[in-house]
Amino acid sequence: MTNPAAPLDSPKPLAAVRPRAHQRLSRSRRRAGILFALPVVVLEFLLLAVPLGQAFYYSFTRWDGITSSWVGLGNYQRLFADPNFWRVILNNLILLAAVPLAILIPLLVAYLLNEHVLGWRFFRSVYFLPTAISWVVIGMVAIRVFALEGILNAILAGLGLDVQTDFLSGEYSAMLAVAITFIWSVFGTNTIIFITGMATLDREVYEAARVDGASAFTTFRKITIPMLMRFVQFSFILTLITAFTALFSLIFIMTGGGPGFGSTTLEFYVYQQGFKVGSFGYAAAIGIVLFAVVFTISIAQLRLFRSRLD
Repeated sequence: MTNPAAPLDSPKPLAAVRPRAHQRLSRSRRRAGILFALPVVVLEFLLLAVPLGQAFYYSFTRWDGITSSWVGLGNYQRLFADPNFWRVILNNLILLAAVPLAILIPLLVAYLLNEHVLGWRFFRSVYFLPTAISWVVIGMVAIRVFALEGILNAILAGLGLDVQTDFLSGEYSAMLAVAITFIWSVFGTNTIIFITGMATLDREVYEAARVDGASAFTTFRKITIPMLMRFVQFSFILTLITAFTALFSLIFIMTGGGPGFGSTTLEFYVYQQGFKVGSFGYAAAIGIVLFAVVFTISIAQLRLFRSRLD
């Protein structure tokens, strides 16, 4: 039996209406997000996934740029039996060893600039200058620094050290010169990244540390670095990608990959085998190995930083 005092069309409780409205709004935002992101996803697929798939396919062929024939794992078997390939891998390991220095030095400098030392505005502008210079110009400057009659030997002679060395003529010294130039070239970018990150940190934490008597080194090690971990992670990925895939112009200008294969990286080896030798299928296999190396290192460091962030 119905209650005559209750209205037939009583409104639903407000608490029951809000979740449904929130769900409809969430679905609408999700659809809008997918719609706006779709052109970028399609563009990324066309520019990245398709060429990567083509490179993967041609790495199993003998391809001269016009015709191709299937050889299966022949290119990879040839690659891992090639002594020059392992020399190139060693060069990439040298660059990989330079990555921590390319991050730590800018991190220390950014900390000093963030403390507003004397002339910090001037130095912040000066340190960013390498970022605005092309790799070709950096390579030309590096030649003038590391050559036999270059700036470095002149400085050593001025200090009374009679060590006249043509760094670009030795296999290992040439790679060392490339690594040092690489560290200098990414110095400005990483410094700006860390200065930006430090600007977001809570200053009250530093004030509390100073009240507790923490030294500057302790503050840097136990407060600044842990709070900047996401910026360090971003800087590591950016520097790693630069070291493995963006130094072609620098190496081409400085050393041309020589002497021998002394300063040839995987990236440069792809160019040598593809455009100098004409073995595009073999070059594609080298490119796939390069992709696998960078991808593996990136995933490993993501897991490492994630465990520290958690």
